[in-house]
Amino acid sequence: MGRYIGPKNKIARRFRINLGLKTNATKVARRINQAPGVHGPNKRRGSVSAYGKQLLEKQKAKLMYNIREKQFRSYVEKANAMQGDSGVNLQQLLEMRMDNVVYRMGFAETRAQARQFVSHGMFTLNGKKMTVPSHIVRVGDVVALKENKTKKKIFEGLEERLAHKELPSWVSVDPTAKTGKTLSQPQERDFEKVFDVKLIIEYYSTR
Repeated sequence: MGRYIGPKNKIARRFRINLGLKTNATKVARRINQAPGVHGPNKRRGSVSAYGKQLLEKQKAKLMYNIREKQFRSYVEKANAMQGDSGVNLQQLLEMRMDNVVYRMGFAETRAQARQFVSHGMFTLNGKKMTVPSHIVRVGDVVALKENKTKKKIFEGLEERLAHKELPSWVSVDPTAKTGKTLSQPQERDFEKVFDVKLIIEYYSTR
């Protein structure tokens, strides 16, 4: 199954939570509790089985980070093989993806936009061009918007946006230089409470 390219608001309404797929959070919130489809306003949502809950949490995470099943499974397997809590390991791997780091630093308004920026070679990592959105960034790495891209219309007002961006504890940003640095591994307090990672680990543990 390929990546979802349909209406983003429909996803939010399906899961009753904003996954950060759209830039206008207010617009998403208006119908967040209304199920998608013609009968959405009057549709009752039945009970969900334990398997169904696990599946829904996995789908939330995949859609949120825009990752396909094969790659997502590989992250889970890697997280399980690492020392420590598998759930925390998984979320750290997802957060340290190059496209997510660009998003979390405030250079992009959505993860999808960040993915596009990286794929098009607009950013460097430690001074070298980086075009792989899934590349895992390390602690101490420096991400920078390429100088010849700063004048693009899409980056107008970027310095001001970066200056007012509320950052997670594990990154820092220099708005003037348009660079950012990873200070540490993401911590549990920094994770967006959008999906239940324990249910995701449970889902893959039996498959």
